[in-house]
Amino acid sequence: MTTAVERLPAALARRMALAAQGFAEPRPGGVVGTRQLRRAAERLAVVQIDSVNVLSRSHYLPFFSRLGPYDRTVLDALANRRHDLFEYWAHEASFLPARLQPSLRWRMDAADREAWGSMTRVQRERPEFVAALLARVREEGPIRASQLQEARPNRPGSMWNWHAGKAALEYLFFTGALTARARTAGFERVYDLTERVLPAAVVEAPTPDRAEAIRELVRTAARALGVATETDLRDYFRLTPTDARTAIAELADAGELQPVEVAGWERPAWADPLARRPRWVRARALLSPFDSLVWERPRVERLFGFRYRLEIYTPAHKRVHGYYVLPFLLGDRLVARVDLKADRQAGVLRVQAAHAEPGVDHGAVAAELAAELRLVAGWLALEDVAVAGPGDLAPALAGALGAPAPSW
Repeated sequence: MTTAVERLPAALARRMALAAQGFAEPRPGGVVGTRQLRRAAERLAVVQIDSVNVLSRSHYLPFFSRLGPYDRTVLDALANRRHDLFEYWAHEASFLPARLQPSLRWRMDAADREAWGSMTRVQRERPEFVAALLARVREEGPIRASQLQEARPNRPGSMWNWHAGKAALEYLFFTGALTARARTAGFERVYDLTERVLPAAVVEAPTPDRAEAIRELVRTAARALGVATETDLRDYFRLTPTDARTAIAELADAGELQPVEVAGWERPAWADPLARRPRWVRARALLSPFDSLVWERPRVERLFGFRYRLEIYTPAHKRVHGYYVLPFLLGDRLVARVDLKADRQAGVLRVQAAHAEPGVDHGAVAAELAAELRLVAGWLALEDVAVAGPGDLAPALAGALGAPAPSW
């Protein structure tokens, strides 16, 4: 039986996507605790980890964007003590609800094909070294890569400049034999046997067959996205096109995905049949560059008409908007972007640049952005917000913050 294809206005698709990501609900009025953080993590399913700390560790920001100020140690406890969350390679290195671990075992089992670089090389060239390291963890307990007396290879400038011990630990992490028990204050992984870290119910859960596991990942992605193209769905967990297409077809046949056409989208899409369809969204949030709402740049352009590129690795003189640029969500639109830096020594949240999107009311956007920046500063224990850079929104933002307009 052929399922009718529903036609969706672009604005409705945008609101569905925002609702699925948790932006159609007001932020909690009271203290944000374990329950709210766990619910947000379950809704997003994948919270990307990144080492850049110019503002805040990236995984903390999506929860602030949706819930407002919260105690970051409560989130740490979900991953490092309660282990309701676990680390693995999902979109990139990510925190995920522990319930998803069985659905990723097929990737763990395929580590020799799915992993890369020095991880697979150390297993191929020194399998006895990898096995001995696993035995050491089993006998002696948790370990950090920095505890291993291994010389780093001389590859200046490489972000994957791992010594053999680190590569071996990462290979074992990829296979699922080890997982992250915790992160140190310096954000270094502490590795331990998976069965000693994750809840027994997760460790003992049966391993689904590969096809069912991939269907669960696509099903989870669909819930997190609301409405999505095939590319959107497969990108969430970095699935292959063949795997994603097969799972999408099976879920559509089962009525778990609804085919839709979105006005202005060039490709077919699918909607979660249970996705909320709000008449309006009244959000206000700054978004990490690694937030699941904006990490797939073509989707951002489709949903918001917002061209977004991360310029961290662009030489400074070639950057257009700045180093660590966060889109600003107001209502159901991305209306501006700001380059932010937490100057912890001075106790100041510095706005390195502030740019508005075409056609927005600079005064209205600046007022709302100023309020959100003050909220971020308080959450980060910074005493002030200062506009310290260029951009067409900077003068209005400085005014809204009660400071003289900057001059360059």
